[in-house]
Amino acid sequence: MPSKPASFILYHTDVCHLCELAMALIDKTGIEYIKSDICDDSELAEQYGTRIPVLKLCNTNKELDWPFDSNALDNFFRSFT
Repeated sequence: MPSKPASFILYHTDVCHLCELAMALIDKTGIEYIKSDICDDSELAEQYGTRIPVLKLCNTNKELDWPFDSNALDNFFRSFT
């Protein structure tokens, strides 16, 4: 788990069951993140359209693509602490 707050973005789309699963996993970690609907931006849709949900750490641009579980999230967080 990160020892200090970091800025995360979850790229998603509305009515995406995989995105809902990802949000539930991320919510259990207690990290703060913002959601960005890729349908609102054509460049994001092109970049992430087949990869969502994707969790991005803003200050390093590291990304965690779906599928991930709680272990993968822990490993992702440990990779930058």
